[in-house]
Amino acid sequence: MSKIGYIRVSIERQETARQQEIMCEYQVDRIFSEKLSGAIADRPQLKAILDYVREGDTLYVESISRLGRSTRDLLNIIDTLNNKGVTLISHKESIDTDTPTGKFMLTVFAALSQLEREQLKQRQREGIEIAKAQGKYTGRKPIPIDWDRFGKLYWEWKAKNITGRDFMRRMELSANTFYRRVREYEIRNGITEPTSA
Repeated sequence: MSKIGYIRVSIERQETARQQEIMCEYQVDRIFSEKLSGAIADRPQLKAILDYVREGDTLYVESISRLGRSTRDLLNIIDTLNNKGVTLISHKESIDTDTPTGKFMLTVFAALSQLEREQLKQRQREGIEIAKAQGKYTGRKPIPIDWDRFGKLYWEWKAKNITGRDFMRRMELSANTFYRRVREYEIRNGITEPTSA
Protein backbone atom coordinates (compact mmCIF):
# COMPACT_ATOMS: atom_id res chain seq x y z
CA MET A 1 0.00 0.00 0.00
CA SER A 2 1.50 3.31 -1.11
CA LYS A 3 0.76 6.92 -0.29
CA ILE A 4 0.77 8.96 -3.48
CA GLY A 5 0.68 12.77 -3.66
CA TYR A 6 -0.58 14.86 -6.57
CA ILE A 7 0.49 18.51 -6.83
CA ARG A 8 -0.81 20.84 -9.53
CA VAL A 9 -0.64 24.57 -10.18
CA SER A 10 -2.27 26.27 -13.16
CA ILE A 11 0.57 28.49 -14.33
CA GLU A 12 4.35 28.28 -14.41
CA ARG A 13 4.98 31.09 -11.91
CA GLN A 14 2.72 29.68 -9.18
CA GLU A 15 4.48 28.12 -6.22
CA THR A 16 3.96 24.53 -5.08
CA ALA A 17 5.52 24.97 -1.61
CA ARG A 18 2.19 24.83 0.29
CA GLN A 19 1.11 21.66 -1.47
CA GLN A 20 4.54 20.08 -0.94
CA GLU A 21 4.31 20.88 2.77
CA ILE A 22 0.95 19.09 2.97
CA MET A 23 2.42 16.04 1.21
CA CYS A 24 5.23 15.99 3.79
CA GLU A 25 2.64 16.03 6.60
CA TYR A 26 0.98 12.98 5.05
CA GLN A 27 4.39 11.34 4.59
CA VAL A 28 3.65 10.32 1.01
CA ASP A 29 5.90 7.80 -0.69
CA ARG A 30 5.82 9.44 -4.11
CA ILE A 31 4.74 12.79 -5.56
CA PHE A 32 3.49 13.51 -9.07
CA SER A 33 3.59 17.21 -9.94
CA GLU A 34 2.63 19.35 -12.92
CA LYS A 35 1.93 22.92 -13.99
CA LEU A 36 -1.19 22.78 -16.15
CA SER A 37 -4.72 24.15 -15.96
CA GLY A 38 -7.26 21.91 -14.26
CA ALA A 39 -9.55 22.55 -17.21
CA ILE A 40 -7.22 20.39 -19.32
CA ALA A 41 -8.48 16.83 -18.99
CA ASP A 42 -5.40 15.23 -20.61
CA ARG A 43 -2.72 15.93 -18.01
CA PRO A 44 0.38 13.67 -18.30
CA GLN A 45 1.16 13.41 -14.58
CA LEU A 46 -2.46 12.78 -13.62
CA LYS A 47 -2.62 10.03 -16.26
CA ALA A 48 0.64 8.62 -14.87
CA ILE A 49 -0.91 8.49 -11.38
CA LEU A 50 -4.03 6.71 -12.59
CA ASP A 51 -1.81 4.15 -14.34
CA TYR A 52 0.50 3.83 -11.33
CA VAL A 53 -1.90 3.42 -8.38
CA ARG A 54 -2.91 -0.05 -7.19
CA GLU A 55 -5.53 -1.49 -4.85
CA GLY A 56 -4.97 -0.33 -1.29
CA ASP A 57 -3.08 2.84 -2.29
CA THR A 58 -4.15 6.29 -1.10
CA LEU A 59 -4.00 9.41 -3.26
CA TYR A 60 -3.55 12.73 -1.43
CA VAL A 61 -4.39 16.15 -2.89
CA GLU A 62 -4.38 19.62 -1.35
CA SER A 63 -7.88 20.27 -2.72
CA ILE A 64 -10.31 18.58 -5.09
CA SER A 65 -9.80 21.54 -7.44
CA ARG A 66 -6.26 20.20 -7.99
CA LEU A 67 -7.74 17.08 -9.59
CA GLY A 68 -10.34 18.62 -11.88
CA ARG A 69 -12.52 21.66 -12.50
CA SER A 70 -15.64 20.02 -13.93
CA THR A 71 -17.91 17.66 -12.03
CA ARG A 72 -17.82 15.17 -14.90
CA ASP A 73 -14.01 15.03 -15.08
CA LEU A 74 -13.66 14.82 -11.33
CA LEU A 75 -16.22 12.04 -10.98
CA ASN A 76 -14.58 10.13 -13.85
CA ILE A 77 -11.27 10.33 -11.96
CA ILE A 78 -12.99 9.19 -8.75
CA ASP A 79 -14.64 6.29 -10.59
CA THR A 80 -11.24 5.21 -11.90
CA LEU A 81 -9.75 5.38 -8.39
CA ASN A 82 -12.72 3.49 -6.89
CA ASN A 83 -12.54 0.78 -9.55
CA LYS A 84 -8.86 0.30 -8.71
CA GLY A 85 -9.57 0.22 -4.95
CA VAL A 86 -7.72 3.50 -4.31
CA THR A 87 -8.75 5.93 -1.57
CA LEU A 88 -8.71 9.68 -2.21
CA ILE A 89 -8.00 12.14 0.60
CA SER A 90 -8.45 15.86 -0.01
CA HIS A 91 -6.80 18.00 2.66
CA LYS A 92 -8.74 21.26 2.26
CA GLU A 93 -12.20 19.72 2.22
CA SER A 94 -11.37 16.93 4.72
CA ILE A 95 -12.70 14.35 2.26
CA ASP A 96 -11.87 10.67 2.62
CA THR A 97 -13.53 8.58 -0.12
CA ASP A 98 -13.07 5.48 2.00
CA THR A 99 -16.19 6.57 3.90
CA PRO A 100 -19.80 6.99 2.62
CA THR A 101 -19.84 10.57 3.95
CA GLY A 102 -16.59 11.32 2.14
CA LYS A 103 -17.99 10.02 -1.15
CA PHE A 104 -21.14 12.14 -0.76
CA MET A 105 -19.21 15.27 0.20
CA LEU A 106 -16.90 14.85 -2.77
CA THR A 107 -19.87 14.93 -5.16
CA VAL A 108 -21.24 18.06 -3.45
CA PHE A 109 -17.90 19.90 -3.52
CA ALA A 110 -17.33 18.94 -7.16
CA ALA A 111 -20.73 20.37 -8.11
CA LEU A 112 -20.01 23.59 -6.19
CA SER A 113 -16.60 23.90 -7.85
CA GLN A 114 -18.20 23.61 -11.30
CA LEU A 115 -20.95 26.08 -10.36
CA GLU A 116 -18.31 28.62 -9.35
CA ARG A 117 -16.49 28.12 -12.66
CA GLU A 118 -19.71 28.50 -14.69
CA GLN A 119 -20.60 31.68 -12.80
CA LEU A 120 -17.17 33.11 -13.62
CA LYS A 121 -17.70 32.33 -17.32
CA GLN A 122 -21.14 33.95 -17.16
CA ARG A 123 -19.66 37.11 -15.62
CA GLN A 124 -17.02 37.18 -18.36
CA ARG A 125 -19.70 36.84 -21.06
CA GLU A 126 -21.74 39.64 -19.45
CA GLY A 127 -18.63 41.84 -19.28
CA ILE A 128 -17.95 41.25 -22.98
CA GLU A 129 -21.57 42.12 -23.88
CA ILE A 130 -21.34 45.38 -21.91
CA ALA A 131 -17.99 46.22 -23.56
CA LYS A 132 -19.49 45.47 -27.01
CA ALA A 133 -22.47 47.71 -26.28
CA GLN A 134 -20.05 50.50 -25.32
CA GLY A 135 -17.97 49.89 -28.45
CA LYS A 136 -14.92 48.84 -26.41
CA TYR A 137 -14.78 45.20 -27.50
CA THR A 138 -14.36 44.07 -31.08
CA GLY A 139 -13.53 40.40 -30.49
CA ARG A 140 -10.70 38.44 -32.03
CA LYS A 141 -9.34 39.65 -35.34
CA PRO A 142 -9.80 37.14 -38.16
CA ILE A 143 -6.67 35.23 -39.10
CA PRO A 144 -5.47 36.34 -42.56
CA ILE A 145 -5.36 33.57 -45.17
CA ASP A 146 -3.35 33.13 -48.36
CA TRP A 147 -6.24 32.48 -50.77
CA ASP A 148 -3.92 31.68 -53.70
CA ARG A 149 -2.22 28.91 -51.76
CA PHE A 150 -5.57 27.79 -50.35
CA GLY A 151 -6.99 27.59 -53.89
CA LYS A 152 -4.13 25.40 -55.15
CA LEU A 153 -4.50 23.02 -52.21
CA TYR A 154 -8.29 23.08 -52.58
CA TRP A 155 -8.10 21.73 -56.13
CA GLU A 156 -5.48 19.13 -55.13
CA TRP A 157 -7.84 18.03 -52.39
CA LYS A 158 -10.82 17.90 -54.78
CA ALA A 159 -8.74 15.81 -57.19
CA LYS A 160 -7.99 13.48 -54.25
CA ASN A 161 -4.24 14.10 -54.60
CA ILE A 162 -4.10 15.10 -50.91
CA THR A 163 -6.31 14.27 -47.94
CA GLY A 164 -8.34 16.79 -45.98
CA ARG A 165 -5.95 16.22 -43.08
CA ASP A 166 -2.96 17.12 -45.28
CA PHE A 167 -4.81 20.23 -46.46
CA MET A 168 -5.52 21.32 -42.85
CA ARG A 169 -1.95 20.65 -41.77
CA ARG A 170 -0.43 22.62 -44.64
CA MET A 171 -2.72 25.58 -44.02
CA GLU A 172 -2.38 25.20 -40.22
CA LEU A 173 -6.17 25.17 -39.74
CA SER A 174 -8.38 23.36 -37.25
CA ALA A 175 -11.14 21.16 -38.71
CA ASN A 176 -13.89 23.72 -37.94
CA THR A 177 -11.92 26.61 -39.46
CA PHE A 178 -10.94 24.46 -42.45
CA TYR A 179 -14.54 23.63 -43.41
CA ARG A 180 -15.62 27.22 -42.81
CA ARG A 181 -12.81 28.43 -45.11
CA VAL A 182 -13.75 25.82 -47.75
CA ARG A 183 -17.34 27.10 -47.79
CA GLU A 184 -16.06 30.67 -47.97
CA TYR A 185 -13.72 29.79 -50.87
CA GLU A 186 -16.52 28.01 -52.75
CA ILE A 187 -18.88 30.99 -52.33
CA ARG A 188 -16.15 33.43 -53.43
CA ASN A 189 -15.50 31.38 -56.54
CA GLY A 190 -19.08 30.36 -57.37
CA ILE A 191 -18.42 26.66 -56.77
CA THR A 192 -21.74 24.93 -56.11
CA GLU A 193 -20.81 21.23 -56.07
CA PRO A 194 -20.98 19.52 -52.66
CA THR A 195 -17.79 19.59 -50.59
CA SER A 196 -16.06 16.20 -50.26
CA ALA A 197 -14.33 15.16 -47.07
